[in-house]
Parts: sequence; structure tokens; C-alpha cells
Amino acid sequence: MSVLPVFRWHLAPDGYATRRQLRARGLRPGGQDVAGTLERPRRRGRPPLVAYLYRVDLAMPVRPMTPGRWRAHAAMMRARRTCPECRRDAGYVIPPSLGSCVTCAYPEEQRAA
Repeated sequence: MSVLPVFRWHLAPDGYATRRQLRARGLRPGGQDVAGTLERPRRRGRPPLVAYLYRVDLAMPVRPMTPGRWRAHAAMMRARRTCPECRRDAGYVIPPSLGSCVTCAYPEEQRAA
């Protein structure tokens, strides 16, 4: 079992990147294992924030969106916008805390307006 190198925040050497940094370059980890960690110390005895690092030279290009994936994405977003009570497209993603569109969640306020 190997020990991962640990770097302080903002002090990772070149050749390592987080998932977000890879994505900004149009790359993905591509199945590689975590190559190191970044630790950001925090105050008052709290545990440090940790970010995982991947090697840039082993990263692979991001897979392009196919027409089928675009259709699946559109269907997923349409389902998140559809109210389960009135079955209408709300025009926004329905908050899970409400479970329905604002009109169905607060009908008495809509009548008063």
C-alpha cells in the first residue's frame, strides 16, 4: 500500500490538477487513481479541507456529447421542471423542498393575489 503525497494549499507541483482544473482544460481523470492530496488548514481544531489531485499526463480528453446524450439530458431537465400535481412545465427547476411548483405549493397565496 502506497502513501499519497500531501501538498499544502496552492503549493501542488506542475503536472497535478484537481477534477475542476482538469475539466477547465477539457480533460477528465480517465480511471486513474488519486495521485495526491491538497490540504487547506482550518482554525479552531477543525479538520483540514482536502482536495484530490490527478496527474495531468495520464488524463484523457472529455467525451463529447452525442445526440442521444443530449436527448437524455433534455428529458431529465424537462422532468425536473414538470410539476407532479398539475403536470405543467413550471419554467424552472422545481425545488425538492416544495415538491411541486409554487402555484400548487401555495394555492391560498395565489388566490389572494
